Amino acid sequence: MKMPLTWYSWFLLSAWILNTGAEISITPEPAQPAEGDNVTLVVHGLSGELLAYNWYAGPTLSLTFLVASYIVSTGDETPGPAHTGREAVRPDGSLDIHGALPGHTGTYILQTLNRQFQTEVGYGHMQVYEILAPPTVMANDTALVERRDTLRLICSSPSPAEVRWFFNGDALPVAVRLGMSPDGRMLTRHGVRREEAGAYQCEVWNPVSVSRSEPLNLTVYFGPERVAILQDSTTRTGCTIKVDFNTSLTLWCVARSCPEPEYVWAFNGKALKNGQDHLNISSMTAAHEGTYTCIAKNSKTLLSGSASVVVKLSAAAVAMMIVPVPTKPTEGQDVTLTVQGYPKDLLVYAWYRGPASEPNRLLSQLPSGNWIAGPAHTGREVGFANCSLLVQKLNLTDAGRYTLKTVTLQGKTDTLEVELQVAPLE
Repeated sequence: MKMPLTWYSWFLLSAWILNTGAEISITPEPAQPAEGDNVTLVVHGLSGELLAYNWYAGPTLSLTFLVASYIVSTGDETPGPAHTGREAVRPDGSLDIHGALPGHTGTYILQTLNRQFQTEVGYGHMQVYEILAPPTVMANDTALVERRDTLRLICSSPSPAEVRWFFNGDALPVAVRLGMSPDGRMLTRHGVRREEAGAYQCEVWNPVSVSRSEPLNLTVYFGPERVAILQDSTTRTGCTIKVDFNTSLTLWCVARSCPEPEYVWAFNGKALKNGQDHLNISSMTAAHEGTYTCIAKNSKTLLSGSASVVVKLSAAAVAMMIVPVPTKPTEGQDVTLTVQGYPKDLLVYAWYRGPASEPNRLLSQLPSGNWIAGPAHTGREVGFANCSLLVQKLNLTDAGRYTLKTVTLQGKTDTLEVELQVAPLE
């Protein structure tokens, strides 16, 4: 179809009769369009009787940027090289863009032609904002060692949108922002700290869209620190724990560490076969007295720490006590007169049948550890290093009083008696 004035002939004509003194302005509606919106570039300040419009999507009146030419009298519209298939010129000179894309962002120029073949131009700018897809947080590693490793986080997004960071759901503290790149997309922390362990997210945003990443969880290994031994898991111990004779004791090893450390226990410098965080002594005796050490080892940081405590029998355990086991033996049974709290610096001891006199002596133990039988020995009595006395195959005549006499290295002498009961067979 022939037109009185084609867009190309008008384009050539306008090159030499251009009037740049116009006050035409162009504004987009909506003012901040989102991707997919229908947008109108509304023209303000048109005057006089106009013959045609030329729309350009670019910074200059170049044929390359020509979107469309429109003849007012006929309503004919001719697309130009920059037409995307989404643009349409209105009779009032405005330009409709259907389903605008981010690529429509830029400078737009409207050129008008009046009946005197004079042209005027107006300029406008439109920013089509992208509907943002969720970004992704990437890390050089998600498990780092405190004060040794460097943390690098990158917010990856194809959009050139603004970036915000979040830590455990809250905006990232200002102090951490000091480690950000100028564009805000990289976070760097040299010598990462334990308090920086947690969930990191980044958010991209523009005036019409906000999108946040999935959390990336960071673990920071540290310790072990403040290794300590507790009594019964809660009571903090001193350097020494005193325990009553024949009572139980549980020592707990605690430490500040990530991950939970491995534990090794030692007794008087000798390793014990115990890899747990606690050590149990079920029945306290003199054999359990000594220094207990817990060593905590962290396989991630390659660090270790230790704590020690001295365990002793309490003063109440020093007083000797004789307990028959079983307490009421029957004729024909064996019985052990068990001695609790015997002196630690024992030199010798002697057992007597009845009061402590030479004719009543059953047996005595010498400093060498050997024991010798006394006048009252029947061949059924056996002595032990802890002063206990075993009487085998009891008969009814074995019932009665037994006396233990002890002598320490300092020459202190103690005498203790017990009454043994023997039940007859039924």
